[in-house]
Amino acid sequence: MAGAAVVVQRSATQHTARSAVLVLLCGSLLAGGAARAGNDGPAQVDYSCASLRSMARIYMASGGYEKAQPFLQRALYLAQGQSASDSEICACMLDLAYLYKSQGKLTEAERMCRSGLELQEKIYHENHPYVAYTLRILSEIYRGQARYQEAQNTLQRAIAIMHGVRPDDDEQTAPFNVDMARLLIERGDLASAQAYFDKAITPIEKSYGPEHLYTTKALASLAGLYVLQKRYAEAERLTSRILPVQEEVYGPDHYLLVPVWLLISQIDQAKGDLPSAKMLLDKALKAVENQADCGPLMEAEVLVRLGEFHLLSKDYARAGEVLQKALNSLENTDGALRNLAVTAFNDMAKVRINQGRYTEAQTLCSRALDILKTIFNEYHPSVADVLETQVQLHRQMGRTTEAAALEQQAQEIRARQHVTYTPMAKAIP
Repeated sequence: MAGAAVVVQRSATQHTARSAVLVLLCGSLLAGGAARAGNDGPAQVDYSCASLRSMARIYMASGGYEKAQPFLQRALYLAQGQSASDSEICACMLDLAYLYKSQGKLTEAERMCRSGLELQEKIYHENHPYVAYTLRILSEIYRGQARYQEAQNTLQRAIAIMHGVRPDDDEQTAPFNVDMARLLIERGDLASAQAYFDKAITPIEKSYGPEHLYTTKALASLAGLYVLQKRYAEAERLTSRILPVQEEVYGPDHYLLVPVWLLISQIDQAKGDLPSAKMLLDKALKAVENQADCGPLMEAEVLVRLGEFHLLSKDYARAGEVLQKALNSLENTDGALRNLAVTAFNDMAKVRINQGRYTEAQTLCSRALDILKTIFNEYHPSVADVLETQVQLHRQMGRTTEAAALEQQAQEIRARQHVTYTPMAKAIP
């Protein structure tokens, strides 16, 4: 599935047309099968495992994970019950692992991925390129669980395998470098993330082409780094390339456009174009509401970004309502959602400071720092974010000595992140 997840037609229009034909074909097959099976759906149809997986991948290519799930579960059931080859069982397991990961079902994803990896190493050998692609999936699962060191170790092993058969700047190695850049961004190591992007973007653009869907996803990750670095003009140049391609593939209102809309809204906010930023946030929220396929992370992120917008607009009552809704949805989650919870707690603390509710603000800051201590080191940029909120809190309470000490800690963290970057002239025309 690692390879299938990014195999899209080089022309976005061709991709859309082909996907439409395949979905229609899939629907025709299902209609016929359902008639034979008494309208009990695909689970009663005697398709081969490979056919079921192919149909599932059609749905997954357009984000239809709920529709894909029964096909993959049926495929694995058939493969195991019919004593299929180890390679077929392995393929079913890894497709399911990818599906569960995309749905945010990380415990199930890890279990399935580990089973598939064990079987894969038995079929081939531990340094086979197929194993490297499976390790990419496992690394993403660990990253989603906030098990960052395990994620990095797993991805480094995958990259080492690829280096055994491909050079570091090869088109097949480049996606692994993009994954490492994304992981390092979350770990707060922006300089190292930039270095991995520098190695990856040019071979990706040369190999896949500028209008390939995977190219746009890699560039979106780079744009996200630029936003964190406040390099808004460069980020905007990328998003202006990304959005038209993705709209052509998915359609103008698809929930898979939400990550790019959120990036553009942040750029618009930085430019002072608040109406445009608000329009995009409202559009994103509408796209993810009651959308089972998007998973909990995407909706929660939209709510947090919307809360931040209201905070910036000094609409503290509305910001508090939206952020509380985000926190409610995050309450029983873990993993990468904990990173988002840190942001939500910190933003809510700012709301409470502006409302004069200082005790609540201090509690929220403490909760955010407690989470950060469990998943990052003391120099992560998010730690500085929370410390700066505490500075504001202590100043409001007249505690100038405490505020000065915390401000110095935050400045030390920021100084460690200060790097002079060189624009990627080849990757960004």
